[in-house]
Amino acid sequence: MSAGAETGNPSEQKKLMDSTYGLHRHFYDFTRKFYLLGRDTLIRELDVPKGGSVLEVGCGTARNLIVAAKRWPDARFYGFDISDAMLTQARSSLAKRGLSDKMMLAQADAGTFDVSQLFGLDKVDRIFMSYTISMIPPWQEAIERAAEQLAPGGSLHIVDFGQYERLPKLAKKLHFKSLNDFHVYPRRELPAVLKRVAEEHDMAMDFRALWRGYTWRATLTKA
Repeated sequence: MSAGAETGNPSEQKKLMDSTYGLHRHFYDFTRKFYLLGRDTLIRELDVPKGGSVLEVGCGTARNLIVAAKRWPDARFYGFDISDAMLTQARSSLAKRGLSDKMMLAQADAGTFDVSQLFGLDKVDRIFMSYTISMIPPWQEAIERAAEQLAPGGSLHIVDFGQYERLPKLAKKLHFKSLNDFHVYPRRELPAVLKRVAEEHDMAMDFRALWRGYTWRATLTKA
């Protein structure tokens, strides 16, 4: 199935994600740790300034925000997701760890999010997207929105599935089929889109293909 099978309607996308993860949210983190590679490396490389603000686009169960809060205890954390089911799980996870007062969560669409409306912020120091680009229908708009809402010296961090450039074609075919079944579509055009956004916003770009192309990792840094 191609990315064209995705819905571009935020309301329909919300229903799709709620129905897909209404049950899976309860064991999502356990199963994903085996193949969502590079998430913790991304968090370690955020290099958040003291008292800085960190936003996760598509925060899901808040697993990544919790890890980030432990790594950067002086930072302020924010996250949003289109799925109410995931946000319910996220709030429960934060409450169990005593982190509810340290983070703000909201329901929003990645293609139109506004940190001022959602959280009362002017700009954000760090924004990250961990395996969400492949799930967001308006993924290019999401990247552009993130770039626009970064503070001077801020950075956008992305980790997601690559194109298996140096892995067997059969492995790519089988894994991509399983991903598509969960409405996940690795973005072949991601490097070109990142390059365009970096040029338009005068940002430095670092792009890496890891584990023989299984994972793509990128950082866009604002001047």
